[in-house]
Amino acid sequence: MTVALERPAIAAAKPARRRRFSLGAVTPYLQSAPLALILGAFLLLPIIMIVVVSFWDYDFAAMYPDFLATNYSDVLGSWVTWKTYLNTIKFAAIVWALTLFIGFWVAYFLAFHIRTTAMQMVLFLVCTVPFLTSNIIRMISWIPVLGRNGLINSTLVHLGIVPKPIEWLLYSEFAVVLAMVHLYTLFMVTPIFNTLMRIDRSLVEAARDAGASGWQVLWNVIIPLAKPGMAIGTIFVVTLVMADFSTVQVMSGGQSASVALMMKNQMSLLQYPAAAANAVVLLVLVLLMVAGILRIVDIRKEL
Repeated sequence: MTVALERPAIAAAKPARRRRFSLGAVTPYLQSAPLALILGAFLLLPIIMIVVVSFWDYDFAAMYPDFLATNYSDVLGSWVTWKTYLNTIKFAAIVWALTLFIGFWVAYFLAFHIRTTAMQMVLFLVCTVPFLTSNIIRMISWIPVLGRNGLINSTLVHLGIVPKPIEWLLYSEFAVVLAMVHLYTLFMVTPIFNTLMRIDRSLVEAARDAGASGWQVLWNVIIPLAKPGMAIGTIFVVTLVMADFSTVQVMSGGQSASVALMMKNQMSLLQYPAAAANAVVLLVLVLLMVAGILRIVDIRKEL
């Protein structure tokens, strides 16, 4: 009789376990549903709309729903467009190299040469002070510094170093690169500083005890461990430079071009399908660059 009574109890307990298991399997999906909805509505849906519009036809007055590859043939078949893309990649490469060099040494100084955590945070917050103003204001602030009668040229002429003002300081590619480095260096400093702060200091001490010099410790210990932060900073800087049009337009004085500036001009002329095609090509190019970075460095160590 005891065995007969226990079997129904066991049988009744099994469905309850199954219900708990099924609820546990659905819980992760319910937790991720709000984020999935937000990303779908504000990221995935706009990208799909851009891809769809890139195949439409247009004229000077309106757009016409269609499925044409003309916009992509115009983008990929024009030497002017290819030259603009190469110019954009050139800006991204130069700004990336400069921000990586400056950002690494700033982060290294904060992480290894400032002993107290409070002072590290204070100095890091000092680096963020310029971000209390807009990008446009920080960019335009270079004009009175680099201009023909600006601070630098006035000082150089007054000291007799140059006979006349230097023309290429402003409204040139030099000015564009300088402004971008100023705007985006912090995006390189922050992830590298975060990575360097996570490095176990006993590894550095062990390398020094083994007889490694300062440069050997830097090259063989610190830089390899800082690669995830460098990769994240690279993704930030490259994507921001590739999408920047205001800096190129203002600081070059209209003498240089970028893909984002080309798209801005197309939209001002109501050529939205052509701009959408350029946006898709630029997105694919940036995703390929990001994929290449992720193949080289595993940033999951940083996440």
